[in-house]
Amino acid sequence: MGRLPGPGERERARDRTIDDVLPGLAGPALRVLFCGINPGLTSAATGHHFARPGNRFWPVLHESGFTPRLLQPAEQHELAALGLGITNMAPRATAKADELSDDELVAGGVRLRDLVAAREPRWLAVVGIGAYRTAFGRRDASVGEQDDRLGTTGIWVLPNPSGLNAHWSREAMVTEFGRLREAAEPSR
Repeated sequence: MGRLPGPGERERARDRTIDDVLPGLAGPALRVLFCGINPGLTSAATGHHFARPGNRFWPVLHESGFTPRLLQPAEQHELAALGLGITNMAPRATAKADELSDDELVAGGVRLRDLVAAREPRWLAVVGIGAYRTAFGRRDASVGEQDDRLGTTGIWVLPNPSGLNAHWSREAMVTEFGRLREAAEPSR
């Protein structure tokens, strides 16, 4: 992993946005579109999703069988060849997700619906139950496969892999991500 941005660089990244990671239109079909809540300051400073040290996204993605090896955040472009993508519910970077307003999450849900309609992933995987509940108006939602669909796209809510979300163990997260991976296999 390259040099991490210092405190000043992270603070200057506040409110920045980062690009989605998506397969090209001529590339493989989008099997799973992972949707984070919003970029953290380290992610915004580096331009790489889930870049904060301690974030368990990349290890859990690998251990659950989505990637053949552990990818570093700077290798996020390699997901496209696997039919995987990353976006965010709310585009602006903050130190913590609780700095976002409900209105921002609801607007992010609208943008996400448009992205899903345009790209038609097999699954939309939202990492963060609270953001999903707010953005989609589903106060009773729980982690796992949802009854709702967006067109032909299934929705799966995953635990937030942030190191700040300590009540989910890495092993439990691997299990839940693995359930989604099995559902996303082409034979199913």
